[in-house]
Amino acid sequence: MADADLDGIIRQLAKQQNKTLTGAAKARRDHYLGLAAKAKDAGGKARAKSLAKAAMEQGLAAAKRLQVAADNAADSYARAMRKASDTAAASSAAETKAAANKAAKDSSAATTARPKQGKAPAKKKAGKTKA
Repeated sequence: MADADLDGIIRQLAKQQNKTLTGAAKARRDHYLGLAAKAKDAGGKARAKSLAKAAMEQGLAAAKRLQVAADNAADSYARAMRKASDTAAASSAAETKAAANKAAKDSSAATTARPKQGKAPAKKKAGKTKA
């Protein structure tokens, strides 16, 4: 699992939680249907069946929200990792290009450079002469 990407793990965990939540909703529905079967009057039976239906609907809605949230988180993580990878590749390419440009500039400067000469002596100003 160390080599697995995190977005896959997020999806896998959400799938497991979704199954667990759906199972719990079905168990709660079955509980209410059992109460409906034991009910002695029609009102109690209808009330228990209504509770069973509501429990199942709410449980499935919660599972759906959980799944959507996990999918959004996994997609967001995958998108962020792709962007980070692209940024790293772009900066690496820029550094390589800059190094190549510097090397090319250094080699062209070395071939066209003039040897350094000392400073030329200052010219003496001609002074006014008295005639």
